[in-house]
Amino acid sequence: MIHFSSYFLDGSLLLMRLVLFAVFFTSGWGHLASPEERARSIGMSKAFTIFLGLAELSGSLGIALGVLTHFAALGLVLIMLGAIQKKAFEWHIGFWGKGEGTNNGWHYDLMLIAMNLVIAATGGGRWVLFP
Repeated sequence: MIHFSSYFLDGSLLLMRLVLFAVFFTSGWGHLASPEERARSIGMSKAFTIFLGLAELSGSLGIALGVLTHFAALGLVLIMLGAIQKKAFEWHIGFWGKGEGTNNGWHYDLMLIAMNLVIAATGGGRWVLFP
């Protein structure tokens, strides 16, 4: 077995946190930048779209900075479970995206859930501000 230093683990977790930050921050920003347009595209109310944008922004910042990392990661898991429910059961989009008019399957959402669960289980590593 190859033995890596603990810095490798902490660095890997930091990289995963930064990737999750980039994905959720840009998504949340998109919800807040044009909430009416985004609400129409996801089939939700404007108020819920704004709430979703704020939740994604705060969750992504919590994960990136390492502030209440467990809660931020679990909150983002809930958001992604909602996205999977919408895609699979309301829009009838398949795992790989073979739905009508789209190529965006819910495999991507499932990967984000797995990444967030790793962060929740580990607390994001040692390089956090306030676990």
